[in-house]
Amino acid sequence: MVSICEYRGHIRNWKSLCSELGVSTAISREEREKAIIVKAYEKWGHDIADHLYGMFAFSLVDDATGEMFCVRDQFGTKPFYYYQTADGRLLASLSIRKIMQQEGFKKELNTSMLQIYMSLTYVAGEDTFFKGLKKLMPGHWLSFRDGKLELHRYWRPEFKPDNTKSLEDWADEIHSTLTHIMTEVKEEGEVAESFLSGGVDSSYVLAMSDAKRADSCGYDEERFDESRVAAKTAQLLGVEHSVANIQPEDFFNVVPYVMYNMEQPLGDASAIVFTLGCLSTAKHTKLGYSGEGADEFFGGYNMYRNAERYGDNLKNFYVGNTNIMNEEEKQRILKNYDPSVLPINTVKRIYEENEGLDPLTKMSDVDIQIWLEGDIYLNVDKMSTAAGLEIRMPLTDRRIFDIASRMPSEYKVNAEQNKVAFRTAAAKVLPEEIAFRKKLGFIVPIRIWLADERYNADVRAKFNSDIAGEFFNVDEIKAIYNEYVGGNSDYWRKVWTIYTFLVWYEEYFVKR
Repeated sequence: MVSICEYRGHIRNWKSLCSELGVSTAISREEREKAIIVKAYEKWGHDIADHLYGMFAFSLVDDATGEMFCVRDQFGTKPFYYYQTADGRLLASLSIRKIMQQEGFKKELNTSMLQIYMSLTYVAGEDTFFKGLKKLMPGHWLSFRDGKLELHRYWRPEFKPDNTKSLEDWADEIHSTLTHIMTEVKEEGEVAESFLSGGVDSSYVLAMSDAKRADSCGYDEERFDESRVAAKTAQLLGVEHSVANIQPEDFFNVVPYVMYNMEQPLGDASAIVFTLGCLSTAKHTKLGYSGEGADEFFGGYNMYRNAERYGDNLKNFYVGNTNIMNEEEKQRILKNYDPSVLPINTVKRIYEENEGLDPLTKMSDVDIQIWLEGDIYLNVDKMSTAAGLEIRMPLTDRRIFDIASRMPSEYKVNAEQNKVAFRTAAAKVLPEEIAFRKKLGFIVPIRIWLADERYNADVRAKFNSDIAGEFFNVDEIKAIYNEYVGGNSDYWRKVWTIYTFLVWYEEYFVKR
């Protein structure tokens, strides 16, 4: 007998799988998807993930063989962790806290991760901040049987440019593929809303969906507020629009909640805003769409336009979307610095895999394998789940990536624009001023709020705390903070990254 231990996700091709595997469509979605996994494992064994489209991570036990089998989807949209105890048992779960509660887990801080975190602002690679606790990486499965652990990588991003198609051909393929996927992301009887920023990704998803309501976050500070642009998009598409107006007091007050539910520190300030957006949206729906994935697949970040200039030098410095502290800074700031622990080591394998590809593709590959999993998808999963909200990401799909993997870089980024083909596809259902609107990113007024003494009392207290003194040369981090407050607003990321680690550490090693 095969039994499911844990599962979270949404299987998009459930109709064809039910037909092929003999699973009833008359049962609840939760029962149906678990039945699909059991039947699929019985038929395809360790190759099960090759037959599933969607977002998923799960563990199961095969009573006949005694095997525990765990798998994570190709892009890592759902987290999964494992830990081997001193007596050789395997603890595995979607949740770090669930593993921590089990007999045999020994809570120890992995101090070397702090060096990586101080540069990247998130936890990259298979290691975590807990010593011995590992992530099951995207596109991997794990088998544990008779005390033996086997890890296998069943999928990785591969890029094979096809130069036979025109821009319109690529746009047509994106649009027709997304049209099909949108028929799978929601079933009859479900009612979904859609997160909406001022960007093309969320606007395209909304336009392609049957959502009757869009949800945005906004600020009183007009120059940071994309909700005004989002409101115009919602009006154009004829959907209701709600805005969670984010106040600085709410932003800072929710930080401990975020770090606790994230289970790992995350120095991405937009995660705090996203959390408040989820909490607000969950008051009137339990299902939402979001547009993650397109930037990494189709060349959406402005820095990608510098790819050719970087050339082969990328492998010496590009470690993903964020890199806020160099080794000299960290050596000065950290009490215990190990020169062998370098962020570039987390991506060496990726550069070995993509040797010979063009620079833009290499940058995208790093972000798909490291940044998406460590920051974006972790944030979406953890904070929506904590709010009681399920989020589905139609653009994160192997079939969408397959298009991007074959698309030459000239249709992703050119001298004037990023995401060229993707925007051209979006323009089929959106006005050009929305489809080709300049990317701003998920901007937050944190660079203003963090310097305001009305809101930053806890930041100042943490920087002067005994906890800070355990890890940092306090005079050095206070100097960073003072330079930021003194007018160097670019330093806000450094301040925020130190602060979020201290908040997380207090949640997991002081309070509990």
